[in-house]
Amino acid sequence: MTTNANVADNLPNSSSSPVAGGPARLLAGRVAVITGASAGIGAATAHRFAAAGATVALLGRRSRLLEDLAATLRKEHSAKVLPLAVDVTDAAALTTAASTIRATLGRPDLVVANAGVMLGAPFEEADTAEWDQMIDVNLRGLLATGRVFITDLLDAAEAGRPADLVNLSSIAAEVIFSDYPVYGATKAAVTQLTRNLRASLGPRGVRVRSVDPAFAVTELGADMAHEATRTGLDRMRSAITAITAEDVADAITYSVAVPARVNIAELTVVPTQLG
Repeated sequence: MTTNANVADNLPNSSSSPVAGGPARLLAGRVAVITGASAGIGAATAHRFAAAGATVALLGRRSRLLEDLAATLRKEHSAKVLPLAVDVTDAAALTTAASTIRATLGRPDLVVANAGVMLGAPFEEADTAEWDQMIDVNLRGLLATGRVFITDLLDAAEAGRPADLVNLSSIAAEVIFSDYPVYGATKAAVTQLTRNLRASLGPRGVRVRSVDPAFAVTELGADMAHEATRTGLDRMRSAITAITAEDVADAITYSVAVPARVNIAELTVVPTQLG
């Protein structure tokens, strides 16, 4: 589960990243695709990948934020970046974006399916339209993302290159949060999907992993309609020192930079206080 970016001022400066400050060019030559790249974990991961030498396609719904991020990555890292305004729930738009990426950047060998929404409420009070939104983005959008790029990943692996599919899940896939039943269900589905894909694709050289953040500082949950649940989230996050989007991005970057023979299959990133 992630928390709202408003608590960022209470956190220590995260610019001294061990990944960002480590050996450069760890991802040189790789072509990465990140969905949900306009903010939060997606944007932080784009920064880390670009700093490590990757070419990066930024996918998200908010074109202005994507353009601004692309300009920053070009300026700070001299990175080759392609921002594309895409809704992952639109399979046809994803297919078009994939073709544009291949023509502009080359075939991807690293895909981070990060786009997601978190909308909580007691089961009997929830707006069922919010259920549909979470199922469409968190599960169907993630499925469509993996499907549209899977041939690229398999071909990269067959050519002897690293190939990674990273699915963003959540600690809510494993831990019960009573006011987030549908969100938790979508993330549990992502985790189980990832395990099955790993069994299928791992023997063919594609590393498939899930990443489960807990209480990371992002926008996720900020647009929750149910006021009492939003207040409850504020109480939960104020009780601990949350992690940052950059912390999660560091973990993701490490996991894709290790030798191709190694797959960090399931990555749980939590505040130290949670044990």
